[in-house]
Amino acid sequence: MRHVTALGIKLALTATVLFSILTIFSTALFSEITLISLVITLATYVIGDLFILPRFGNLIASIADFVMFTAGIWLLSQFFVQEAQTNLIIASLIAAIAIALGEALFHAYMENRVLTRHQDQDRYFNDDSVALNRLQTEFAEEEDIYHLKKHDNNE
Repeated sequence: MRHVTALGIKLALTATVLFSILTIFSTALFSEITLISLVITLATYVIGDLFILPRFGNLIASIADFVMFTAGIWLLSQFFVQEAQTNLIIASLIAAIAIALGEALFHAYMENRVLTRHQDQDRYFNDDSVALNRLQTEFAEEEDIYHLKKHDNNE
């Protein structure tokens, strides 16, 4: 359920920006923008949010999302929207910048609500008990140098 909610938020962000930008710069139809939004949302969610974000963090994931959104919007617009190349490139860049800015906030939501451990695990292991279990103490017998020197001098 957490992933469905996250996908819905991401789709709403992507679709809102694409409807705003692509209708200004091109003659894209509602169905074309909806299809572009769905494809790009699913691809960037799997690659950027589930793979890159947990491993590399928010900054790298936002940069990767910007690159994927720019390339994805431009490539999909090539197939669906019949416009001049310059308009599509500019529209792709502007839309990718706007979505990447929103994605930085979305990544914070992902890290706090979606990518956290399952609630059942917290019932048995809270963060404090896990941290305490990681502590280790080294026990060793140290030689008393003073008594060794004294013992060596007496012989």
